[in-house]
Amino acid sequence: MCNTYMLHYESLYTRSMNTVIHEFGFESIAYTILPGAMSYYCEEHLSNFSGSKTITDIAANYDHVHQEDIDILENRFFKYQIILPKEQTKASKVILLFHGLNEKDWDKYYPWAEAMATGTGSAVVLFPIAFHMQRTPEYWSNKRAMYQLSAIRKSNHPLLVHSTLSNVAISMRLHAMPQRFIWSGLQTYFDVIQWITQCKKGEHPLIAKDFTFDIFAFSIGGFLAQILKLANHRNFFDRSKVCLFCSGPTLNRLSPVSKFILDSEANIALYSFLIEHLDKVMENDKRLHHYIHEDHKEGKVFYAMLEYQKLRTFREDLLKKYASQFYAITLKKDQVIPSFEVINTLQGAFRDIPIIVEELDFNRAYIHENPFPSDLLNNTQIQEDMNTVFQKFCHFYNT
Repeated sequence: MCNTYMLHYESLYTRSMNTVIHEFGFESIAYTILPGAMSYYCEEHLSNFSGSKTITDIAANYDHVHQEDIDILENRFFKYQIILPKEQTKASKVILLFHGLNEKDWDKYYPWAEAMATGTGSAVVLFPIAFHMQRTPEYWSNKRAMYQLSAIRKSNHPLLVHSTLSNVAISMRLHAMPQRFIWSGLQTYFDVIQWITQCKKGEHPLIAKDFTFDIFAFSIGGFLAQILKLANHRNFFDRSKVCLFCSGPTLNRLSPVSKFILDSEANIALYSFLIEHLDKVMENDKRLHHYIHEDHKEGKVFYAMLEYQKLRTFREDLLKKYASQFYAITLKKDQVIPSFEVINTLQGAFRDIPIIVEELDFNRAYIHENPFPSDLLNNTQIQEDMNTVFQKFCHFYNT
């Protein structure tokens, strides 16, 4: 652990009359779980596992995208931001904000975070998922390079749908190695636990040692939020409320093929590996089996969130246990995460889980990926829609 890196921070700027953004450094201890090492060790269970290099002949031609995950320093050492109500110097209440899949910047989330900071008096922590936001090499956001890669990818896959410069890097990486979804997800899970543990030890200059915290998650961020809450590491999340926005179903009930998220080939590969072949893969992959099917509760919850029918009773029993601490808002026109799929997961197959799922609709065009276009927030209708959503979330947090 590198505390000096974590403790170095600066006040960036004032977002509004009511909030200030601070930026902190973080070193992920859990980066060692990622693919690319020759050997692995689970310290919790004193278990050794063999590894191997993962760059295949197919991927080798695109080395700037298909780097060994464990070697990508931007994902190990990164910065995260905290939006703090201006009058506060030390936060006793925190909301962890988790973003969606294939996000590259926080622009659309700043107004959301400000609304929750102002409406609840909480510090809002914008914590990036592994290999997203500021945890990626700059090359993956190079528009010219990504446009060229997308053109090559379309040429190699004539039936490809929705390949764009925005999604080609993540699509190529998940297509080549779908298990990256599992390992990067587990790394992020352990990163969050590491951050909370450090704060509980009094190591954070802006977070009180006895702080309480809730979670807000958008899209795939809800997958992480549910694993954290339901696994409840060391009872850290006993009192944490979880708000899900356009989020909540098991992975196989999403439709992520979009020019902003994944292309069709990546989605097929991901679904095939995680939903159809994972059990067979784990027969030969002892390390994956250890983290998913043995003594790691977070792995078991992860597995239960992949496919609707697998471990459904286990998943639904946990959701029932914490039902009063979940609240979800869906959007009627959302084609990536439909409302009925959120209800199917959160309220259970027999609708006997009393989690509130509220469907809203806006009297305008909108898409899942950007329900409140930040470049149009001076639009009265969009501002009113956003206020409606976050007033509801803040009310849930405050009661």
